[in-house]
Amino acid sequence: MKTLNQLATITALLLASQAALAAGAGGTWKTIDDETKQAKALVEISESAGGELSGRIVKLFANPDAVCDKCEGPLKGKPVVGMTILTGLKKGGDGWEGGKILDPKSGKVYSAKAKLAEAGKKLEVRGFIGMALLGRTQTWERQ
Repeated sequence: MKTLNQLATITALLLASQAALAAGAGGTWKTIDDETKQAKALVEISESAGGELSGRIVKLFANPDAVCDKCEGPLKGKPVVGMTILTGLKKGGDGWEGGKILDPKSGKVYSAKAKLAEAGKKLEVRGFIGMALLGRTQTWERQ
């Protein structure tokens, strides 16, 4: 009986993991600052019919009325909440690549890639310059 219960538990965990991966990266994610380890924002990621990911900030945990003072062009001075910060990620390799990510704090736009981790519970998002050697990675938590 104990073995049967263990088998049922393992099967349920495997099915949940597969469901998370099948769901892809779409949904709401809590961003965690890679330097301070503090929660910064909630980002809602959506996937287009062509499979391209984009993400917009739906909540800031600190300073919810922040505007992007250092952004250039049409985003300059716009509220950070509601701003699309992640664009153009396409399925490739073991995740998504070829996208761009905006850092509203600096106003800079970086190349981006992302991949699911921990059975879809986390998303590793990397913003970088050039060949991905110079950059930073944040681990976002599925909400």
